[in-house]
Amino acid sequence: MTTTNHSSSNSSSDLPTFQQITLQGEDAEKFLQGQITCNVKKLGLSYQATAIANLKGRIDFGIWIKKPMDKTYEIVISRDCMQSLQAHLKKYGAFSKFTTTEPIDIYPCVLAGDSQSEPTFSPDKNLANPKNWAEHSIRTANYWITADTHGQFQPQELRLHQRGGVDYDKGCYLGQEVIARIYFKAAPKAFLHLVSGTGNAPKAGESIDKIQIVNAVAISESEFEALVVARPEQLADSELQVLALPEALQADVAREK
Repeated sequence: MTTTNHSSSNSSSDLPTFQQITLQGEDAEKFLQGQITCNVKKLGLSYQATAIANLKGRIDFGIWIKKPMDKTYEIVISRDCMQSLQAHLKKYGAFSKFTTTEPIDIYPCVLAGDSQSEPTFSPDKNLANPKNWAEHSIRTANYWITADTHGQFQPQELRLHQRGGVDYDKGCYLGQEVIARIYFKAAPKAFLHLVSGTGNAPKAGESIDKIQIVNAVAISESEFEALVVARPEQLADSELQVLALPEALQADVAREK
């Protein structure tokens, strides 16, 4: 596999940008419980990576969500997906008692001296460091879904269940039947890996020799690191170098028998 013909090293326009909305109201918890893949009852003050899937069990919206106070939820999503998310919430929440605020900019950052934690977000623009956030996110499998990868991946393929982002016991939500069937009766043959390669960083959503790019970031003018979804044998036959994911994500993606 070669990537020398792909786009040049990440410019500021290539780096991830995010927005946040606040969803609150009497039916907020019940509504979200029927939408997102994690268990809303377990949310707290820290952002939890999770997803809203479609009826085919694939991720339409990759989000981070936290619960700062009762009946109130803050949701972060890639800026280019916010308008679609708003339309989705309006469609499915038409008969539920909650309100959503207008989107605000939220800035990707990694707190100084906190290199072992997952990247986070802050409303303080002075803390913004999208390049550092992207690099750290890729190395910790903190993928981000954009408009280019909308509907491409299943949660289990992205190891979301290993990060607390999927709850298989909480009951029904969008795509739950497909997601649960894969987990309890099968296993993805292709799944998330951390890799490095030479050449320019490929674009999210590209498929190269059947290796699907989730996110990639240039670490020099001639090298990149990426999160990809692929079969192990595909990577073995490629020119990519497989790197170690964090220990908690090195387990088999399949359910323990």
